[in-house]
Amino acid sequence: MQPMYYIGLDVHKRTISYCVKNGSGAIHAEGTVAARRFDLDRWMKTLPQPWTGAMEATVFTGWIYDHLQPHAAALKVAHPLMLRAIAAAKKKNDRIDASKICDCLRCDFLPECYMASTTIRERRRTLRYRNLLVRQMVQMKNKISGLLMEAGVSYNKQRLHKAGYFRELLATNPDIDEGLCSLLRLCRETVVRLSKTESALARSLERDSLLVERVERLMTIPAVGPITVLTWALEIGDVQRFSSIKKAISYCGLCGSEKSSANTVQRTPLSKQRNKHLQTTLIEAAKMAPRNSPELAMLYDKEKLKGNANRATLAVARKLVAYLMAVDRGHRNFQVVATNCIAA
Repeated sequence: MQPMYYIGLDVHKRTISYCVKNGSGAIHAEGTVAARRFDLDRWMKTLPQPWTGAMEATVFTGWIYDHLQPHAAALKVAHPLMLRAIAAAKKKNDRIDASKICDCLRCDFLPECYMASTTIRERRRTLRYRNLLVRQMVQMKNKISGLLMEAGVSYNKQRLHKAGYFRELLATNPDIDEGLCSLLRLCRETVVRLSKTESALARSLERDSLLVERVERLMTIPAVGPITVLTWALEIGDVQRFSSIKKAISYCGLCGSEKSSANTVQRTPLSKQRNKHLQTTLIEAAKMAPRNSPELAMLYDKEKLKGNANRATLAVARKLVAYLMAVDRGHRNFQVVATNCIAA
């Protein structure tokens, strides 16, 4: 059996620092390679076989992971927040960072994080770009309102972004001069263009052959729309990686963090270590869910009686996570189980 070699990679935009060690910790090679596919191919020809590598999760990790994975016995990605030893070191540089990542991998102390498949990450990139367009569209709508308020123009807030009312407002209101009119038209054209692009991206993901069956199954859950379903499917990836609903709720950022020492217990309202995309989407869905589901409406009312509407919304969001987990892991449509209440 051939001995395994371990490689730690400190990834940056233009360069990658590496450290190659054998099982006993002796350095076999170390240095820097340019972060380009051609240079990585040439570097991999010099590596001893077999080898396993590890790198920290950064914005550049995805393409490097995809390029190196076919040539490695195993390739892992480390969670950046868990690599405290690197951040707390007195002396820190790229060579030392690569060596410490290599040692964590060699000693099986690497805080590994989940790496979704390439196909999921590509579609996730599209969904996050769609979310960016939605934010920009809201900014443009707010800018239209701001321009009208600056000029002291009275308008109907509920109808402002309707095409017919907007044209009528520009044509008939004497308080809108030519310069303001041109800016308002430009903002309106931007909103329309962003709206069309956003809708096209969402439809393309809904009809994607990789996601269509999963989306249709998750859409059977009451009060869950296509954007919530797409966000769940693409941000979670493989639902089997969560062994319990509590871990999924924690990943979605729907619970607080806990710091306990002796008899002292400190809890925060919501943990900052979460998937922010899932957290935002699930909370927005939970605000609308009681209108479309009697069961969720009952849950919301029960929690709200305790005196806090935000906690009631979080309870609904956690219930949605439980629904999504059950349907996704069971590969079956959502069904309401009727329970008979027997009075003593």
